[in-house]
Amino acid sequence: MVDVRRVKLPGVGVLHTFVTDDGGKVGVITHRSGHSDLITFADAGDGSDATKVSLRLDEDEAHTLAELLGGTKITEGISNLDAIPGLSIDWFTVDYEDHIAGQQLGNLASRGVVGLTVVAVVRGESANPAPADDFKVFPGDTLVVAGSPEKVAKAFAFYRTGSMPTKAPAETPSGG
Repeated sequence: MVDVRRVKLPGVGVLHTFVTDDGGKVGVITHRSGHSDLITFADAGDGSDATKVSLRLDEDEAHTLAELLGGTKITEGISNLDAIPGLSIDWFTVDYEDHIAGQQLGNLASRGVVGLTVVAVVRGESANPAPADDFKVFPGDTLVVAGSPEKVAKAFAFYRTGSMPTKAPAETPSGG
């Protein structure tokens, strides 16, 4: 039987991980918003960079993958998570085609998104906590943001397209 490790991620959801027979690790981050991130990575015992893969799935896609793999729907209990009401912590991985790629973070409050914080920008193996508005973002960077789910969705839409939606999308956009 596989030993599954469960870790609560306050404001985010739950992380489940296990180690495969060949030494790789598989994880699923089930977000409070309903989407999931399937992650795989290998521990590098020699100190070199480990191979990492991340795939964001919406709720239906996560259920479909679980059915294809013959698993159970463990994400159903996420509503019982000890959560901080009104707070969502999520991350946005910057792709080459995203508006924010090569741009400065800027001040989202000037665009009408007040109460959202870019907690950090992760670049490679290092984090840049509390980046300033003039921090330049590059493809491959991961923006860690905190705010209400609606404000996070608005910020992600802006980072992707360059325009601020007048109404937040019904679902939180995937973070690539």
